[in-house]
Amino acid sequence: MDILSITGILVGVGAILLGVVLDGGDISSLLNVPALVIVFGGTLGATLLQFPLVIFVRSMKMLSWVIMPKEMSLSAQIDKVIYWSQLARKDGLLGLENALPEEDDLFIKKGLQLLIDGNDAHAIRGILELDMYSKEDMGLQAAGLYEAMGGYAPTIGILGAVMGLIHVMQNLTNPELLGQGIATAFVATIYGVGSANLVFLPVANKLKNHVLALTQVREILIEGVIAIADGENPRNIKMKLGGYLHDAQR
Repeated sequence: MDILSITGILVGVGAILLGVVLDGGDISSLLNVPALVIVFGGTLGATLLQFPLVIFVRSMKMLSWVIMPKEMSLSAQIDKVIYWSQLARKDGLLGLENALPEEDDLFIKKGLQLLIDGNDAHAIRGILELDMYSKEDMGLQAAGLYEAMGGYAPTIGILGAVMGLIHVMQNLTNPELLGQGIATAFVATIYGVGSANLVFLPVANKLKNHVLALTQVREILIEGVIAIADGENPRNIKMKLGGYLHDAQR
């Protein structure tokens, strides 16, 4: 579980609500159904118009990564590659068949299968890098959906504010309806700007970071598989892949 994500949401929203209370305001004044419908309905509609269904579905699935990110330990991946290299050195490449059932990740399975089938290092690199960059691109596109929502929400919030002011102007002679129109105008702006900067844009950037981190894990796997295909010593492979750990600690 990503504690920083939960903490960030609580601190961000909590600071705004606390500020309202300290200023003598009422938190219930921020609850406005018409503004809610305008901002989030309009943002969702614009997003659905921009993105195809496959990216929208993928982005919804990836949303869980914000709270429950995928396990991506670089050291664990390196240890796994070293284990494969020792297995291949002892039993040959066909010995890696014993490690194949232990893996659930399709990318890892593909790399091991390419080794078992006796493909040369150049062919293995080409196949795995194409797969890696394709997955990275799909992940960044899905993260881009939340970035787009972060761009639309403030604009839709301004649209809601204008609509609220129009409602006010139409009811200048009826004081009872003025409050509702003014509330919609200001709260819609808060919803738009607040959701963009407290939710949508941070979520987009966090997902991008996870996608890039996953790409780095796959780079380690590719370099490890290539080294095994070239018959390198497990000790040399460990030293080579250790450079990724140094980069991660800088």
